[in-house]
Amino acid sequence: MNQILCIALALFVGLLSSRLMKLLRLPNVTGYLIAGIIFGPFVLGKFIGRWSSTDSETSLNAIKWISEIALGFIAFTIGCSFKRDALARVGKRVIIITICEALGGAIITIGGLFVAYAFLKDQLPISIILTLGAIACATAPAATLMVIRQYKARGPVVDTLIPVVAFDDAVALIAFAVLFSLSKSLAGGTSVSVMEVLVVPLLEIIISVGLGAVLGLLVSLGCKFFKSRANRSIMIICAVLVVVGLSMLAVSKQWKMFGVDFTFSSLLSCMMIGAMFINFRSDASRVIERIDAMTPPLYMLFFVISGASLDITIFASKDALVVVIVALVYIVMRCVGKWTGSYVSSKTTHAEPAVQKYLGFTLFPQAGVAIGLATTANQTFANLGYQKEASLILAVILTATIVYELIGPVITKIALSKAGEIQKEKAA
Repeated sequence: MNQILCIALALFVGLLSSRLMKLLRLPNVTGYLIAGIIFGPFVLGKFIGRWSSTDSETSLNAIKWISEIALGFIAFTIGCSFKRDALARVGKRVIIITICEALGGAIITIGGLFVAYAFLKDQLPISIILTLGAIACATAPAATLMVIRQYKARGPVVDTLIPVVAFDDAVALIAFAVLFSLSKSLAGGTSVSVMEVLVVPLLEIIISVGLGAVLGLLVSLGCKFFKSRANRSIMIICAVLVVVGLSMLAVSKQWKMFGVDFTFSSLLSCMMIGAMFINFRSDASRVIERIDAMTPPLYMLFFVISGASLDITIFASKDALVVVIVALVYIVMRCVGKWTGSYVSSKTTHAEPAVQKYLGFTLFPQAGVAIGLATTANQTFANLGYQKEASLILAVILTATIVYELIGPVITKIALSKAGEIQKEKAA
């Protein structure tokens, strides 16, 4: 099956699932993921392969580049929420809440996994515990953003939530860079390099933010020469694609800096494009509306592809019990950590009562960034010859991601409703 037919099929099943979710009064994101699982290569794809020459798993891999583009536009949209006046209102509070909820998720997850380690021993290496703890920092902005958009939620929880999930990715990237370096050293029994743990991650973040800032400034200046919304939208699309393309090229070509592998975060860069554009152009909202009107198919494809990527056959293998136990501990402990960190920090910073009670529940979804970090860990461990660690990390994160993305949007919707930020008639 060629890529165009794969994309058409993914859009079609996603569209059907949205209708079903409307009848069930569930967020569309949940339907997209379920559709991806059912129509993916590991469920119906198995039956298709029996009577045709189509390799559904190969077809899925052929269109995964769409997910990278979708994440770029998701990051751009979040960056557009970083208006100076909005950030001035939330101030230091957002930074404190973000650090506490991200590290809270990581610390409590690591603690829970060490308890599981006492029972699983050799089946759960410490390198896996540290890597999963770092990935636990990440929160999925896409699912949260989709729920906010679908129900047109407004209020203090949403105003705090959007910048928190944006800054959350930066914390996750730093934590992953540090803890994953330790994990590789523990797995291989080698010494820890200060350059790999501290200097390179800091440079990656600086370069990512700098690249996004430059492109965002160029797009803003370009608006003086291109007046129509169509042309301005094309400039933004071009900037996002440049960032995504360069990030994929950096991974495939294995760029090096100071003798170690170097990449940069397309998420951080695309966020900066949006932040620069919204702050340098007073008429930016008109162009952003045009971009928002173009991106729903990309978001739908992203979640359908994410659901289709879960290899459910692992649950029939000999390692199934270990995967289930580790995934269950990861899922529960991360939620406890996210909520605890959010509650304590928002109470300490004297946030609104609704923010204190409900913000933590909206931070449960996890998808794109977590899958990207898990894939990086999987490939690195596999290249080093640690296939067991590689397979376990990816299996746990994909399993947890599906659970989070199935229940996370629902919990987010309920939390925002309880907080009074979704009007009953809109929710219905």
